[in-house]
Amino acid sequence: MATIRRRGSTWQVQIRRHGHAPLSRTFRLKSDAELWARQKEAQLDRGELPVDTRVLRSHTLADLLERYAATIVPRKRGAGRELYMLRVILRHPMARLSLHRLTPAEVAKYRDDRLAAVSGDTVRRELAIVRHCLEVARKEWGFVLPLNPVHQVKLPRPNSPRERRATAGELERLLSACEATRCPWLPAIIQLAVETGMRRSELLAMRWNDVNLGASTVLLRNTKTGLPRTVPLSVRALKIIRDMPRFGELVFGVSANAVRLAWERLKRRAQVSDLRFHDLRHEAVSRFFERGLNMPEVAAISGHRDPRMLMRYTHPKAEAIAIKLGHECHHLDAPATPEQPKRGRKKRPLAGRRLS
Repeated sequence: MATIRRRGSTWQVQIRRHGHAPLSRTFRLKSDAELWARQKEAQLDRGELPVDTRVLRSHTLADLLERYAATIVPRKRGAGRELYMLRVILRHPMARLSLHRLTPAEVAKYRDDRLAAVSGDTVRRELAIVRHCLEVARKEWGFVLPLNPVHQVKLPRPNSPRERRATAGELERLLSACEATRCPWLPAIIQLAVETGMRRSELLAMRWNDVNLGASTVLLRNTKTGLPRTVPLSVRALKIIRDMPRFGELVFGVSANAVRLAWERLKRRAQVSDLRFHDLRHEAVSRFFERGLNMPEVAAISGHRDPRMLMRYTHPKAEAIAIKLGHECHHLDAPATPEQPKRGRKKRPLAGRRLS
């Protein structure tokens, strides 16, 4: 806010805002002082006035990222993965730049350096963290940045949606290979992933108190979207849960890293390549549609709130579609029934008619 005070026969205006040099001017009329103050404050709001670079010179991007990691990331559901990406960003020379030297050109250099080592989707996620960190610094931490340089950089194109599904033969080999594993919970978690479409984190967060065997449902309290949802259990999923031993509050008392390592060993033993555990969720959602469930029903099971994201998880098999098309083709290939002549009085040729 501007401060307007009377000094003798004149009016003095002072405007102080963090990140900008103080502004001051004297007017003979108070109305002129108020008008000038409103104009300058509007220019400050629009970022049209020069920024005091002393604060920006004394802080680096790493300072903001470390504060972001300590205060913002712990409140996120995917905090572990985001902290890992932050450590990657902090090792890059861009993190050691002072904020006044953090330009779109430097961000573009980071993008090109990372594209040489990782996929475009990974770079997009890393730059999204930097962008959000700078926005928080501008809006909540009092750093007056003339612009967010990440907004000025063209992001890599997203990768093509993954369409990998687990075939029946691959699932059989995986379950057969489970007989030689030391993880008795592994077959159950694989089958439940295919039967319910739950994410790995949701499966590992299941609690016995939230399983309703009478209603054939399970309540998921910790989901990716942050909203709890009730997942219906198929006959097979219900049998798997009933046959599992109870050792504590959690249905699966193992860590995500233990599941990841066991899954990789199992794939090598079963000679199954290029199959991720998350692909089992793709398989489950596709099967839901193939069983005849509509989109709202599948979304209620999978937890998707955006129909576009749900369609990315749906990969119907061409063979199944061909079977449905076969019924239509059967009718199309049938010989057409000759058109029967209409009954009624035979019309005389025009030449034989008498015109009135």
